Formats: sequence, C-alpha cells, structure tokens
Amino acid sequence: MAILVTGGAGYIGSHMVHALVDRGERVVVIDNLSTGFEAVLPAAARLVVGDIGDSTLVDQVLKEEGVTGIAHFAGSIVVPDSVTDPLSYYENNTVKSRALIAAAVRAGVKAFLFSSTAAVYGEPGVSLIDETLSPSPVSPYGWSKLMTEIMLRDTSRAHGLKYAVLRYFNVAGADPKGRTGQSSKRATHLIKIASQTALGQRASMDVYGTDYPTPDGTCLRDYIHVTDLIDAHVLALMHLLGGGDNLTANCGYGKGFSVLEVIDAVKRVSGVDFAVNLAERRAGDPPALVADSQFIRNKLGWAPKLEDLDTIVSHALAWEKSLSLRNSKP
Repeated sequence: MAILVTGGAGYIGSHMVHALVDRGERVVVIDNLSTGFEAVLPAAARLVVGDIGDSTLVDQVLKEEGVTGIAHFAGSIVVPDSVTDPLSYYENNTVKSRALIAAAVRAGVKAFLFSSTAAVYGEPGVSLIDETLSPSPVSPYGWSKLMTEIMLRDTSRAHGLKYAVLRYFNVAGADPKGRTGQSSKRATHLIKIASQTALGQRASMDVYGTDYPTPDGTCLRDYIHVTDLIDAHVLALMHLLGGGDNLTANCGYGKGFSVLEVIDAVKRVSGVDFAVNLAERRAGDPPALVADSQFIRNKLGWAPKLEDLDTIVSHALAWEKSLSLRNSKP
C-alpha cells in the first residue's frame, strides 16, 4: 500500500514526501515538474513525471501502487496571476482536481487530503478566522480551491470517499534538515523574496500597498512554518486512514505579522539592511488573514513547534544560501 502525493516535487509537497518517508510510508509522487524539482525528493520515493489531469496515467499509478491515500498539492498558487488568467487556474486547480477525485473513486482510495487555502475566506473582516465563517473568495484562485472543496464534500456523500481539507495561511521557512525548501525561480512568497534580497540576489524588493486598514498600512498575514504545516497534514491523513470522519480545518498560528514586520525580521536575522520600494496594491490581496486554529489543535492534537518568526526566517535564509551555492557550482 502506498500514499500518492500530487505536486510532490514542489515546495509544500516535497516536505510531505519527506515526512511520510521518514515515517516509513511507501510514497509515489506525480508531478509534471513545471514548478517542481526532482532533486528535492528522497531516493525512497517513486517519481512519476506526468499530469494529474491524465486519467489513464493516474488510474495506472493508483492500481500499480495499491494507493490507499492521496495528498493533493498540485496546482497553481499565485493570486494576481489568477486574476489576469482565471481560466488556467480553473483548469489546473478545479478541472484537474475533478479528474483526480474521479480516479480516487474508481480505485477505491480510502482517504483524500486536499491542500486548500485561506483565500477561500476572501476579505472576512474579522480578527481571527475560524471554520464556521462562510467562504467568500475575492480571487479566481480562492474560487478554484473552494470549488474543489465542494466537489470533495459532494463526492464523499455520494461515494463514501473520506477527505480532509486543510486551509492554510502563509507558508514559509524550509526543512530544518536542509533537504528541501522553496526552489521556484519565480518566487512570490514574501519571506523568500526578502531572503533573496538580503543575499544580494535582488537589488531591491517591493511592498504592495501601504494604505490597508492595518497598524502600519501593510497586509497582515499568519505565517506558518512549512514543517508545522506538514505535521498537520500527516495527522489529518492518518486520522482518515484510521477511519476518522471528514474534516475541514485551518492551519495557522493565530498571530499576524505585517509585510513590514516580516521585512524587519529578515533584515534582523540576515544582518543586511536591503532596499525596499513602496508600490501600489496588487489585485486580490485582502488586508488581513489570521487563523483561528483551535479546531485542528483540539481535533487532531496538532501542536506547532516552530512558530517563532525569526526561526522561520532563519530556515528560509539557510535554504536560499544552499540554493545559491548549488546554482553557482559548474
């Protein structure tokens, strides 16, 4: 029996692969490598290069490997891009997820873990977001994820597929052991961009919007260390495989940091005072997104261990340095 991780060569997916392999699980990855990297995967995991929208391929992998659980990370994640190119987001995040869910039903997969997002909440206007808040996305990215959540709900009712939806906030940091991190060259995550700027890989960085209704005018986000996030994913998957009920849960720390506060942390940890430019707001960015994560803490016993902002930044910086050294080798 095996666990299928879609998008397992990407940033968050590769951390899940390592965590499962560390537990002794047999893991197979489907990734088209459009944004993922084979080099970050452990040797024990089988990589199948392909697309989750290829039903013939997915059916074959599920059958060959005897897959009992799917952890679905594959998809597009850049909010502003979803505004300018919505159809590609509905294709990658919704249509292909529908194909994957159908394959799971055909194969009799027991558990389906879905990587969702706080973007389904839109602009909630509350200090802490809990799961009782009605979703109201403001971007095609958020809608594309919410549609998949709805498909899972309805498929579970019709076919008995067990699922867990984890809505997480701003993922950051890297594997403390240095095995994987965010490797995409087209970075959009704040801490990665700030780390690259601190290391001299960018001449400066931009802050998008300084007129939000927040203490310093910049967006507030709940930054969660990727390792803590993956701990929540493993707990949720094992909960389902153990016969647990369906669940939808937030993953965050319950504390928000502004864009300027994060930049200050990167400057503090790196010891570099880099240039920052103030720019106009980007489309689809809510002023504040901070999680109430009491449900998953109580339900699954999730207890984050790496929630200090400087720790998150230090791991991100270490990964960027390792990438720089790797890329500089002939």
